[in-house]
Amino acid sequence: MNKYLLNGVYSLLALIVISAFAFKIFQPIQVLPRIRLSPAFDMLDQDWMRLTNEDVRGQMVLYTFTYTHCPSPCHDIDKTMQEIQSRLSEADLGETKMSFITISFDPQIDSPLVLRAHAESIDADTDQWKFVTSPNETLLKTIIGSGFHAYYEKNPDNSFTFDPSFVLVDGWGIIRGEYKYQTEVSTADRILRHISVLADEVQNSSGPQKVAYEAAHLFLCYAP
Repeated sequence: MNKYLLNGVYSLLALIVISAFAFKIFQPIQVLPRIRLSPAFDMLDQDWMRLTNEDVRGQMVLYTFTYTHCPSPCHDIDKTMQEIQSRLSEADLGETKMSFITISFDPQIDSPLVLRAHAESIDADTDQWKFVTSPNETLLKTIIGSGFHAYYEKNPDNSFTFDPSFVLVDGWGIIRGEYKYQTEVSTADRILRHISVLADEVQNSSGPQKVAYEAAHLFLCYAP
């Protein structure tokens, strides 16, 4: 390789590195990382209606995982979901649809009837917020544990040990945010900020701006 070509390669690499640092430092476009594909699922909701991942395709979805007889306050999972739902106007969604799904990992107790009673007890808006489960416990474990990476384990007294978490998924079925419950940080505030960032991307990453957003993903999410 002659020295001119070699210098050209070095210059190109230097430009890429400088561009990556510029994106890192100045962040002209904010994006959330594309973590991995969310799992496929087929469940029953609180109204005995079938709900699959394809039913929410094209929408942003916030998932969480719990069981209805979890001792109060049960990590404030329902309270956090309610707060985010009530404050969605802060995120400026535009035409983007947003759904909330709580998946119960205790189908032996949490039948659709029980899920409905639980939703009513906390005054949940079930037009937008669904409570679902599956009678197939093995499949449920695969969806929640392997697919969403949310840990839970059943105890001998039929209670559960689990890691309270929320998962944000975009309209293409890609996980864009994973949130573990932390008492020292407002989980609702953090998730709302990320919903706003994702909504901006959905609304603005078309046409010529698509290249800029893809560059932002390249530099902000994958560059060292």
